[in-house]
Amino acid sequence: MDNFEFYNPTKILFGKGMIAKLDEQLSPQARVLILYGGASAEKTGTLAEVRKALGSRVFCEFGGIEANPTYETLMKAVEVARKEKVDFLLAVGGGSVMDGTKFVAAAVPYEGEPWDILLKQGQTVKKALPLGTVVTLPATGSEMNNIAVISRKETGDKLAFSDPHVFPTFSILDPTRTFSLPPRQVANGVADSFVHVMEAYMTLPQDAMVQDRYAEGLLLSLHDIAQRITKAPADDYDLRANLMWVATQALNGLIGAGVKQDWATHAIGHELTAKYGIDHARTLAIVLPAMLKERREQKRAKLLQYATRVLGLKDGSEDERIDAAIAQIEAFFKGLDIPVRLSAYEIGHEGIEPIITQLKDHGMTALGEGEEITPEISRKVLERAL
Repeated sequence: MDNFEFYNPTKILFGKGMIAKLDEQLSPQARVLILYGGASAEKTGTLAEVRKALGSRVFCEFGGIEANPTYETLMKAVEVARKEKVDFLLAVGGGSVMDGTKFVAAAVPYEGEPWDILLKQGQTVKKALPLGTVVTLPATGSEMNNIAVISRKETGDKLAFSDPHVFPTFSILDPTRTFSLPPRQVANGVADSFVHVMEAYMTLPQDAMVQDRYAEGLLLSLHDIAQRITKAPADDYDLRANLMWVATQALNGLIGAGVKQDWATHAIGHELTAKYGIDHARTLAIVLPAMLKERREQKRAKLLQYATRVLGLKDGSEDERIDAAIAQIEAFFKGLDIPVRLSAYEIGHEGIEPIITQLKDHGMTALGEGEEITPEISRKVLERAL
């Protein structure tokens, strides 16, 4: 495997009632800005728990962060943070709120135009406000990594940045906070987590036994969760707890350490969201099967490994097993009631070229673990997804 450095400073507080431990994670003198999305955080009582746990600390709130957090909205949060002289940010919500909070953390002390943080992929970040998270939607793994994806309405961009300064200092994961989630969001969380694992795993053999077996364990868990979660009661604690922990593990850096990673599916998926407003996880369900069909020869060894170790497919020729593996991946998404075709969103051939243009504009012209995926190959992938 490749040389690597692994660093992850985030403290995890997992389980029922853990929001009460928020008080122990902060200085009594902390000035806190709570960031959240819509009304659900209030309706479910999560914000009330957070306020209670903060006790007598000075805090203020900023709501309205979108499902795809926008630069325009987040800059308003930056203004609030600067005006109120806060010294700690607390994200209450799912990946969008956590990603947005990471951007705010980096933007508040930033000298210059904060959009440069995205344009430079975080390379210009020198410091950030400390932040923590209270997770209400398991999906992105943002609670235990230093990555954020931000959109800009004005330009139609959707860009990512990463920097060690925006690792959460702690993240509180209480599975009971997920009981009120709509089925669509739960399904999206399962799909998002699945593709996060696949981006690190479904590449090429590197004799990375620990990373491969770890990833395969997560994939097996996600297959099991996907089969059960659409039928299980919303308050099935153990099932929701397993999903929450899998989602965190899928993108906290461990399974990607020392191995080539892909992320072409995400790059194309981000452009689909930016252009057509499709849920992030649902763009991944469109792109991944098509990507595997287009890149089956480059990924042959790992597709066969996945077919054997995760799906238990041992009969038939190599090509038959690969066909069956890709078909089962499509079935995985369909079982969550997530379409795997662009046509499900009324996007035809005419909708492909704008995506290719955006990929070129954003420099996404050499994607994948081997940097071999050109705009022309991306076009072929999208054509397979029609």
